[in-house]
Parts: sequence; structure tokens; C-alpha cells
Amino acid sequence: MTDQLLRVQNFNVSGDGFGAGEGQSIERPFGHADPGTMFAWCGATASWPMRTDPGGSRGLDDYLTRDYPRNIGAEIMGRGKFGPQKGPWESLEWEGWWGDEPPFRTPVFVMTHHTRPSITLSDTTFHFVDADPATVLAQAREAAQGKDVRLGGGATVIREFLDADLVDTMHVAVSPGVKLGSGSRLWESPDELRDRFHLDVVPSPGGSVVHHLFWRK
Repeated sequence: MTDQLLRVQNFNVSGDGFGAGEGQSIERPFGHADPGTMFAWCGATASWPMRTDPGGSRGLDDYLTRDYPRNIGAEIMGRGKFGPQKGPWESLEWEGWWGDEPPFRTPVFVMTHHTRPSITLSDTTFHFVDADPATVLAQAREAAQGKDVRLGGGATVIREFLDADLVDTMHVAVSPGVKLGSGSRLWESPDELRDRFHLDVVPSPGGSVVHHLFWRK
């Protein structure tokens, strides 16, 4: 047993359980889903890191946004969160959606069947790994140097770690008014996880999402 938690934080899904739609591209990282709608709750908070004007909401939404980087020493993500390319890399010049200063500021482990050399952008290093969830988690925990590991998504990767019983805590923001119908699905119902997790369901003060807070039994 380790004290280093594997945490899913501020992961957004539609009312029918999809974290992203179909047709992902460089121009549309979430496919036919509208991230402006699904992420509006955190973008409205005082602690939203890309806020350029004063103000913003306080309360639970702001706390969850502010808590995002706390005690995180590494991140795990799927290849689709890094970029839209599938299969063998067409060009190693592509360095992800995140620009020259990615927001992670930790080692990031990108799960892919097509590995490539690690790249460092500002204070974030991306490692491309082809391994099972338990092996990748062990690598991330070592890199985190005693801190927790964030499981960043997308939905398919989170589901792999849930199915391997490796997730310790999870916060999912559900947009009940958004229905995608297809794409990358986290669940058909959050009740699927009640056998292994406690679950609190708390409406957002802003009203646009319902926060689902899971922790291992």
C-alpha cells in the first residue's frame, strides 16, 4: 500500500457519460463536444488559471479549481489528450496541444502503442510509454517523488485504470443538459462504481454541472 494517491480531478462528462465527442482534430480537441459549455463552471471561478480579469465565483466550484495542482507530482494521460494523431507518428515536430508552457509542471506519462523520445517544454516533460496501467502508475509514482499522481484522461484511459482497480479518488463534473450520443465514454451511469467507491453528488452553485465525488471504500 502506498500513500501516493491516484486522483482524477475536474474531469468533465456529458449527461450521457461522454468525456469527448467524435471527430477529434487539431481544431476540435473534443470532437463534436463543445468544451466551452462543459468547462464553463471552472472557467467562471476566481481561481481559473487563465483568468485575465478580476472577479470570478467562489465556493465549491472555486475550491475544486484551486485544488487541481495540490500535491500533484506527475500526470498520466492518454494519447488523445496529448494530440489528435493516431497510429504511427507522422511527424515528431508535433509537440502537443499545450504550447511552449504546458500547464502540468510535472512529468507527464502519455500512454500510447507508438512510443517516441521524451520531450521537455518549459517545466513539463512528456514521456511516451507503451505499458499496462499498473506499470505506468509505478513509473509515475516514482517520478512524483512522494506526491500524488493525477490521472488526466481521456475517458478511455480513466476507464482502464478503474477496471484495473487503481483509482483512489475521483471528481467528475457532469453536465446534465449536454447529450453527445457518441464519442469517448466514461460510464453509462455513475452507479456502476458504487460497489467500490463511496459517492457524494453535489450540484454546482452555478447550476451548470453536478459534481460527483468518489473515494475508495
